Amino acid sequence: MLLKLSKVEPMNSEKKKLNVLTDGAGAYWVGEGERIKTSKATWIHPEIVAKKLAVIIPVTKEKLEDSTIAVFNELKETIAEAFYKAIDGAGLFGINSPFAKNVLKSATDAGNVVVIETNGAGHLDLDVSDAMALVEDEDLDVTSFVARKGIKNSLRKLRDANGNQLFVDGVNGQELYNNPIEFAQKGSWDKTKAEIIGGDFKKYSIVGIRDGISYEILKEATLEGTVDEDGKPLSLAEQDMVAIKATMRVGYLPVKDEAFCAITPKVSE
Repeated sequence: MLLKLSKVEPMNSEKKKLNVLTDGAGAYWVGEGERIKTSKATWIHPEIVAKKLAVIIPVTKEKLEDSTIAVFNELKETIAEAFYKAIDGAGLFGINSPFAKNVLKSATDAGNVVVIETNGAGHLDLDVSDAMALVEDEDLDVTSFVARKGIKNSLRKLRDANGNQLFVDGVNGQELYNNPIEFAQKGSWDKTKAEIIGGDFKKYSIVGIRDGISYEILKEATLEGTVDEDGKPLSLAEQDMVAIKATMRVGYLPVKDEAFCAITPKVSE
């Protein structure tokens, strides 16, 4: 989800300084013979740091070699989904995160939070509009949303003054207030902290890719962190097993707090 919505930066080392324009150049009316004024753009240079994401999955040699099951390809797809889920959870909420900041914290630090009484109930259309207004007050735009799947029912019921749907589930994707909306996978969203998060992800949500997902087959390793039924660490050679190791190095950073907003549930006292 974050990889789809965010600006993706390739990284040639573990750290990379970014050039982010925070205030553009100006222009001035000039009378005949008058000096032309100068203007200066303002930049910030935040640093994104790549962190390693990894997993080892042991399987029997017989299962891996069974071409009818195509275990390796199935596991690759599952691992990729798990990696993207981990990136979403860390980048949006800070779930088990190695990153310095997350999107919800940015929205909170900017004061761009609308609190609703009960999850998904009430005037959700107005709540979303109010959250967008907080970003727009900073002369920025909300260009996309992310949300939990459980709020879809409430979104489907939203209508404008003319009875038109505000949430559209079309062939080219899903939209809310004419902006794309993506829904989180199970395990990557904390519904106790937010219902919907909006922002200008394409400009101010940065994913740094140091290395994409790579796979390696392990045959001789002893997996100290995995204990078998006999209470001993799993030994691939002794137990005639192999393991698939997957690694990825990725960084994440929201670079402008004011560019994000959130609709959060009221915390029960």
